[in-house]
Amino acid sequence: MQTERPFDLLNKVIGQQVLVRLKNGIRVRGKVSSFDAHMNMVLEDVDELGDNGDSKAKLGTILLRGGNILFVSPV
Repeated sequence: MQTERPFDLLNKVIGQQVLVRLKNGIRVRGKVSSFDAHMNMVLEDVDELGDNGDSKAKLGTILLRGGNILFVSPV
């Protein structure tokens, strides 16, 4: 079994949709545009998700601070 580093996963999902959960409980889904060494991420075509997983709000392009991210999951 090969263990991937976090940046290996992020490199694989550039240009793809991911689900991101933030420390304040907000969940967003969007396409990864870029990230840096602090895991700050730029997402495009972002939707904030409601409790049922449906789109709650269209956010467009956003910058997420790495320290606020709980997890990133490919969709």
